Order: sequence, then structure tokens, then C-alpha cells
Amino acid sequence: MAGAHVTVRGVSDTSEATITGIHHFSPTVSDVEASATWYEQVFSLMRLPITFAHHEREDTGYAVLLIDPVSGLLIGLHHNEGNEGEAFDEARTGLDHIGFRVATRESLDAWVTKLDGLGVAHSGIRDITDPMPFATLVFRDPDNIQLELIYAP
Repeated sequence: MAGAHVTVRGVSDTSEATITGIHHFSPTVSDVEASATWYEQVFSLMRLPITFAHHEREDTGYAVLLIDPVSGLLIGLHHNEGNEGEAFDEARTGLDHIGFRVATRESLDAWVTKLDGLGVAHSGIRDITDPMPFATLVFRDPDNIQLELIYAP
């Protein structure tokens, strides 16, 4: 598919079944407090002073809520008593990873500096050209959930 072009149709009718971006990301984690601290430090998020019941698991779980004050992205970190603390594995059925868009290729350089300063292991920036150009930086949260920062011009 080298050289393939992708055309994205503009949408003007908001009544169509469309999405406009990511509203929230809600992983179940093994240690809510440790994960909240990690996400606050890595993504510069603010913790909201509320908890949410884990929908349809109200008796055994809850979530703490973090917000990115710039984008408004919400991250709900879920605790559930049924979680045996095993590490995440994207090879099993479920989430493979989540990708966060960054504004420029230079933003990825800033993220490398930040992650290095926090001692967070990462892939280094990978510049990809085929089948389409993009650059990515991959790292993992404390539960081994793969997180990706991506610049796609």
C-alpha cells in the first residue's frame, strides 16, 4: 500500500453517527493510588475530588477520575475487588493500547525528555514512512498497559 492516499470526508451533519475524539479512557488497575500518582506525574493530570461507582459492579469497584486541563481528556482509573493484580497483556482479548495524538513531531522530543526525567522506560521515537508517515513514542503504565503518543501529519 505504499503511496496510498486516504481521503477523509468532511462531516457537516451532526445528526450522523460520528465521533469527535476521545472523551475518556478507563483502565482497571491493580493499585488505584499508585496509578493515579503515575498518571498525574506523566501526563500532568489533575485528580478530581470524587469517585465513581464502577458501573454494573457497584458493590465491588469504583474509579478515581483524572483530567487533563488542556485537552479535557478524562482518565478513570478503576479498582475492582475481583482484580487479582496480574499484569496487563495486550495479546489477550481486550485493549491492545491507546494512542494519544500530539500536535507536532517536536512534541515527541519533549515527551522523551519528560519520560526520561520521570524514569519511565520507552521505545524512543520511531519515525515510520510506510504505509503512511507518522512518528510514535510508546511506553507502559504501572499495570503494563501500552500507551502511545503519535504525531501524524
